[in-house]
Amino acid sequence: MGRDTIADIITSIRNADMNKKRTVRIESTNITENIVKIFLREGFIENVRKHRENNKYFLVSTLRHRRNNSKGRYRTILKRISRPGLRIYSNYQRIPKILGGLGIVILSTSRGIMTDREARLERIGGEILCYIW
Repeated sequence: MGRDTIADIITSIRNADMNKKRTVRIESTNITENIVKIFLREGFIENVRKHRENNKYFLVSTLRHRRNNSKGRYRTILKRISRPGLRIYSNYQRIPKILGGLGIVILSTSRGIMTDREARLERIGGEILCYIW
């Protein structure tokens, strides 16, 4: 059985966010690096650095905690959509809009991993990996 690295990223970030931790250590692969770059570009992560330990590379990410003055803390919601047992594909016209366009859909396309906005601009569909809002 193979490992689901995308689910590992999502679970690590979700758990660190719920426990109010600042850093997350994720095993480095090409897919995880591209997804973390999207998180960084969209503002869900403050900083990323590559760390080597025992001939393995890890991405150490610093999470951004958003705060609301009166009601406490906002949580970042990450939801895995396509998984190894059930792949979900969409063309560019049917890519869902999360919270009316405020959330982000991450897709794996023939041109790499990108957000829903980029996929609509390039008019290509792909596998829906996860939602973030």
